[in-house]
Amino acid sequence: MSEQNGTGIHWSFWVIAIVGLIWNAMGSANFVMQMDAETVAQMPESYRAIVEARPAWATAAFAVAVFGGALGCLLLLLRKSAALYVFVASFLGVTVQMTTTLGQFGATIGVASSLVVAVFLIWYAKYAQRRTWIS
Repeated sequence: MSEQNGTGIHWSFWVIAIVGLIWNAMGSANFVMQMDAETVAQMPESYRAIVEARPAWATAAFAVAVFGGALGCLLLLLRKSAALYVFVASFLGVTVQMTTTLGQFGATIGVASSLVVAVFLIWYAKYAQRRTWIS
């Protein structure tokens, strides 16, 4: 089996872009659910209190993080180098959001994994640029 397709792009590029899109789509769905009053009302009291107490700036950072990540992955799939800049914005959203999340939950696997994924996607977009898979 060839490691590259006809355009010279390694098959893993497509897998990483799609998995990243799924990851960020799940985060986007989580964000949308947290914006719906009926859905929030059905959440356990402890989780509802966290969502309702979150400052607006942290909610905005959450939106930038997840929607930016999803857009960045779409741009990767379209082979556009703008994905790198969108991933940087997403990383900044994750970082800003973490200031509130760490205060509420402490360091958890969910918090750490979001940061790891954001950093990885920035690195991978740079790698794809160097390989001229995106331009």
